[in-house]
Amino acid sequence: MHTKGSARSKQKSQTILASTLYLVPTPIGNLSDITFRAVEVLKGVDLIACEDTRTTGRLCDQFDIDTPRTSFHAHNEHRKTAALIEKIKAGSSIALVSDAGSPGISDPGYLIVREAVAAGIDVVPLPGPSALIPAITASGLPTDRFVFEGFLPQKKGRIKRLTALQEEERTTILYEAPHRIVKLLKQIDEVLGSDRYVVVARELTKRYEEFSRGKVSHVLEQFAGRDRVRGELVVMIAGAEYVESIQP
Repeated sequence: MHTKGSARSKQKSQTILASTLYLVPTPIGNLSDITFRAVEVLKGVDLIACEDTRTTGRLCDQFDIDTPRTSFHAHNEHRKTAALIEKIKAGSSIALVSDAGSPGISDPGYLIVREAVAAGIDVVPLPGPSALIPAITASGLPTDRFVFEGFLPQKKGRIKRLTALQEEERTTILYEAPHRIVKLLKQIDEVLGSDRYVVVARELTKRYEEFSRGKVSHVLEQFAGRDRVRGELVVMIAGAEYVESIQP
């Protein structure tokens, strides 16, 4: 009879590369969006580095993943990167995950990937869930050219970053927290003009998924009238030359 540990070792020898860093996207809301390959990798690696071990633990419980986990987040990544790199160099395989979406996209990941590349370690990225691509493809805004700005600074530099978008012709994509969405829309209205077209995607892949589209003054009115905004948000700003479709 094989123990769980021996079963995982057997699977690893067949599918998982030693001394490798895997970047594994996780669902942004709907657990059905996880891929077969993601589950296979998470089961087969020696260690999972995750933002919140409790959040990743619930995902692991759902898919019978018993791989050991260690925290790796914005507050400890500088301290823990070197130790994880040494583990990989010694032969371990490690999967990096964020709480939701793709590691490294407005989440920890850049630092350890940079150090892995510098150390000659193989970095294997898996495709998978991310709020960025579903939001832009369903927005109705041009998708041939776009720029991703992530989260704007909460205080210093916020208006400067928005001002730089005044002449931007590409679609701009931002992430924003629910308690700051009204503030952001007001700032877009003030800096880019009340006629600038925006799309706000909320709760992507979840039960209350919602897209709000229109001139920023109109979308601002919608959100300002709510008692409370819930869920993660993707804000897309049309380019300076965007022309809204006029249906006959």
